[in-house]
Amino acid sequence: MTLQSYPRFEFSNPLTREQLDFFEKYGFIHFTNFIERHAVDLFRSEMKAIEQKWIANNTEKVNGVPIKYGFDTDGSKIVQRFAFSSQHSSVLHEFLKDPRFEALFALLGPDAVNVRVGENEKDGLVINHYINTDSSQFTKMGWHTDCLRDVFYGKKIMPMLNVGIHLTDAVENNGGLKLIPGSHKQNLMSLLFKKPYFVNHQPDKNEIGLMTKAGDLTIHDGRLWHRVAQSSLIGEQSRRQVMYVPIICGDYMIRNENSPTPIYQRFYHLFK
Repeated sequence: MTLQSYPRFEFSNPLTREQLDFFEKYGFIHFTNFIERHAVDLFRSEMKAIEQKWIANNTEKVNGVPIKYGFDTDGSKIVQRFAFSSQHSSVLHEFLKDPRFEALFALLGPDAVNVRVGENEKDGLVINHYINTDSSQFTKMGWHTDCLRDVFYGKKIMPMLNVGIHLTDAVENNGGLKLIPGSHKQNLMSLLFKKPYFVNHQPDKNEIGLMTKAGDLTIHDGRLWHRVAQSSLIGEQSRRQVMYVPIICGDYMIRNENSPTPIYQRFYHLFK
């Protein structure tokens, strides 16, 4: 599988057998045109409104999760990683009720119980805002799986999906999401120790990059190794924005304003 050859699908509800089989084999799937352009613009507007409120209120954490601040191309302060953003926007909250998200539950398999959109669990609806400038605090993210949270919470690693709604276009020289197809089928030792979490940014010979358009939907298995590569572009051309929400199963782990900060998130400020 290569960057050019991996298939893009049109979303269907329910998912087709071909879509389910592709995800089961490779651990990811890419749907085009999941939301329309006016929705992309609306969500980016909501993102800006949340950002302005948090900057004005000097918000440092939401439900124990640190907010990552940085600076835009004009030197103005911006939020570069939002957590639980749908709790601060009625528009985003209503979007997570879209019945199409329930169609994705089938990707966890027939044995998953208590499957739900994790709006109030893990980090909720995350918005990542990458931009490549000297003052940016978020240009890339090293290799990791999304199962690390369960390990730090002292819980059994449970199946999960990370669902991405893309708000900007991706181009080949602009970094973006890189993943290793099929790596969700690794054993526990490989899941935990195959690569140094977050600090390793080296390309992998088996990785592919997802070339998304604003409005596309991508889903990857929480056990899949992935990273976000730094853009080779500078300034406005390097801007990338994407929302992620987990689909999870098993016991509920609701977070609130009294929730502690997980140990690994205390070092977020070191990752630029």
